[in-house]
Amino acid sequence: MSYGIVVVERKGDSLFKNRSDNVVWHSGSVSRSDRSDRLGHLGCTVWFTGLSGSGKSTVAVALEEELFAASLLPYRLDGDNVRHGLNGDLGFSESDRAENLRRIGEVSALMADSGLLVLCSFISPLQIQRDSVRELHRAAGLPFYEVHVDVPLAVAEQRDPKGLYKKARAGEITDFTGIHQPYEPPKNAELSLNTHTSSPQECAAKVIDLLRSEKIIK
Repeated sequence: MSYGIVVVERKGDSLFKNRSDNVVWHSGSVSRSDRSDRLGHLGCTVWFTGLSGSGKSTVAVALEEELFAASLLPYRLDGDNVRHGLNGDLGFSESDRAENLRRIGEVSALMADSGLLVLCSFISPLQIQRDSVRELHRAAGLPFYEVHVDVPLAVAEQRDPKGLYKKARAGEITDFTGIHQPYEPPKNAELSLNTHTSSPQECAAKVIDLLRSEKIIK
């Protein structure tokens, strides 16, 4: 089994390119089903996408709490958190943003293979980026669920928990998603959440229902 970079093309250009040659996947003797039997649930990735301020991280925190309380093993990968270490060398240029998501896609697949319930909270504004991560999981036979945390731009901007919209409007931040750059809503998300009409706990319950219906958790 290999987790090699998946190339998704648009307009003749590839988003990710694998430059590693002469590498071979080294399989172990502990299988994915062995880990599932030990943990009592399947591994998967739940990918929360939406505008800054939409409530992605808040829902993921509530979901992690509920899953952990049920003796399951979730782990959150948050857009800001991973830039403190793994992706701390990346800026916010178009290429750096693409690399940021490429790395997270690879890490989330590895963690899902280990049996964890991986909760990823990333704006990930472009459909091609999300499709690349989905295809990476599909090729490895790993469940992947795209969850659109959908709120109107006006609601997200009014919340502005990090003050980023204010800075974007003032010209202190350029190329900000939703203001200067487009956000492409998912075309085929497994679930859509409206955090302006539902609480984080209600949204988390909907994700749990999805995971149960998909037989990821019991």
